[in-house]
Amino acid sequence: MDALRIEFEPFLDDGVRQFIEEGVDHHNIAATGLAGYFPANFVLRSERGEVMGGLLGFIWGGWLQVDSLWVSDAVRGQGFGQGLLSAAETYARERGCQGVFLDTYSFQARPFYERQGYEVFGTLPDCPPGHERHFLRKRLSD
Repeated sequence: MDALRIEFEPFLDDGVRQFIEEGVDHHNIAATGLAGYFPANFVLRSERGEVMGGLLGFIWGGWLQVDSLWVSDAVRGQGFGQGLLSAAETYARERGCQGVFLDTYSFQARPFYERQGYEVFGTLPDCPPGHERHFLRKRLSD
């Protein structure tokens, strides 16, 4: 085998990123026997097709993981965040998920998620300095 080296690469090309992510995925499947993976991406668009927000996530292991939820300032406060989250939860229920988990910072949307029935199950203090990172979950079934 050739000598290996560790290199800092701040901007990975999509192929390298996908290769690494698939390596983790294959390990997880081999360790658990759970191969079902479903992207859970929802996009909020204007009538002209402009992206005004969206939710990015995936389902694996009976849980929906929400990685990002964002709504443009121009349409924020009109229920679209709740609509995106609700659509993702419905999608997760249809695939038999037991729950949803996500994280948010103290300067982001913790109260919004709590109004949607999410509960904090962990907090990382001083991340970033002067703030907290909150980890939340919501059960979808009894």
